[in-house]
Amino acid sequence: MKVLITGANGQLGQSLLVAPVSANEFTWIPTDYPELDITDPSAIEHWIEKVSPDAIVNCAAYTAVDQAEKEPEKARGINATGPLQLALSAKKAGIPFIHTSTDYVFPGTSRIPYRETDPTGPISVYGRTKLEGEQAVIQAAGASIIIRTSWLYSEFGKNFVLTMLRLGRERDQLGVVMDQIGSPTYAGDLADALITILKSVRDRPEVFTSPGIYHFCNTGEVSWFDFAKEIFEYTGLSCKVMPLRTEQYPQPATRPAYSVLDTSRYREEFGVSIPYWKTSLVKCLDVISGKTKQK
Repeated sequence: MKVLITGANGQLGQSLLVAPVSANEFTWIPTDYPELDITDPSAIEHWIEKVSPDAIVNCAAYTAVDQAEKEPEKARGINATGPLQLALSAKKAGIPFIHTSTDYVFPGTSRIPYRETDPTGPISVYGRTKLEGEQAVIQAAGASIIIRTSWLYSEFGKNFVLTMLRLGRERDQLGVVMDQIGSPTYAGDLADALITILKSVRDRPEVFTSPGIYHFCNTGEVSWFDFAKEIFEYTGLSCKVMPLRTEQYPQPATRPAYSVLDTSRYREEFGVSIPYWKTSLVKCLDVISGKTKQK
């Protein structure tokens, strides 16, 4: 299966490229800006004609949540216009399209995990543009799958885990928000989930003929404060973590207070289990420290 990956230089794209798949099962075609501008239909169609992919996976996203408040049109271009053009081009080519989205499409007012059918209500520019992207993909009405995830981290790029490791070495004490709850998700596990979906789309194409939404994140829930404590405890960093309330750490973009995702639909559809967040955190930290090799 030949798969065109957009946003391949991001942490999810890189995790997908190092995922353990047999050479005769998948051929990855990694692209990123500027070699492929996902907002440009002619550029997308050029790549489709050039490589004849069997599927497209969109890992590209504008994820600078606070900066998006200052650059709403740039965020909208990458998070909404791009997915629309990719979905339309995939439909025209008759191939499936997988798009990644976020827990930030929800308002965070729930106290139980969000299901795919729950009302959305983003409270930031980032969340709104990601929801616009979802809606655009659905309106394109092709063989598309939207997979929402949360609190993504990995050994690649910029993310909470790598930031905590850096600050933990630089400081004796650190304040971290304790009243925002979510499910940290290891990008390596999300990459495996995307591969599972690709295999199902390949083997059961008759099932995936219209847009569908699934939630995927590691199991369990935790605050940013307790997440940071777990990182420091496992790595032996002596930095003391102090709990902060959201109002004590003002940021340009408002975050959901609770954005845990219910993953039962994904688990039932694809017949797989999902690792607990602590288990996957240890896996990632071991890769970062060199205790284990990348997948």
